[in-house]
Amino acid sequence: MSKPVRVTVWNEFRHEKDSSHAASQIYPDGMHAPIAGWLRQQGMDVATATLDEPEHGLTQELLDKTDVLIWWGHLAHGEVCDEIVDRVQLRVLSGMGLVVLHSGHHSKIFRRLMGTTGHLKWREADERERIWVVEPGHPIAAGIDRFIELDRVEMYGERFDIPAPDTLVFISWFEGGNVFRSGCCWNRGRGRIFYFRPGHESFPHFHNEQILRVISNAVNWAVADNPGFDDVANERESLEPIGAKD
Repeated sequence: MSKPVRVTVWNEFRHEKDSSHAASQIYPDGMHAPIAGWLRQQGMDVATATLDEPEHGLTQELLDKTDVLIWWGHLAHGEVCDEIVDRVQLRVLSGMGLVVLHSGHHSKIFRRLMGTTGHLKWREADERERIWVVEPGHPIAAGIDRFIELDRVEMYGERFDIPAPDTLVFISWFEGGNVFRSGCCWNRGRGRIFYFRPGHESFPHFHNEQILRVISNAVNWAVADNPGFDDVANERESLEPIGAKD
């Protein structure tokens, strides 16, 4: 029997500790809790980590045992230590998958791996969002109908400053007329990266089974086929004889 996928759910975990914020009522145990609970129901081996833990909870030992890392951040992107960003980047390049949610588009690790600002347009007007499946054959869209509809969201709109995705799985339409590339896949080194837009802290999106299903699908997709890291080496021995040159 194959081993369960090893997932670490990383959450900034600041909004939920503020008793005046809606997130404290929607996610009393943190936004990472319903995500981790759902993934465990799917048979995955799940750990959680948060910003205020030593090393942000992302020790080398934990990352070495992580097949896929899920990332949610918002208020405190700048508080993430560059040493930890370097550590995560190297693990992604060597095959660890990365699933970035919602405002993680401005996280240090996402911007580092994309090589862009991650800037976008936004509006907080409690509008409706329709997340359209544009690649129904992609494994991340498995079990999802033509679209997912959310009644109240924060709008994200184009232009989204990212490299062109290797695959665009979802595109969102908003009640106010904006559109957004809301489900994007990339490869970096041996690692796979997926960005998924839903997940504003003031709404119960991580209690929505369709959203959670996309996340678990993304985790399964992001597991590396051939993890490892190719070190730079001086290859002195040639595969074939090299003839003498005049």
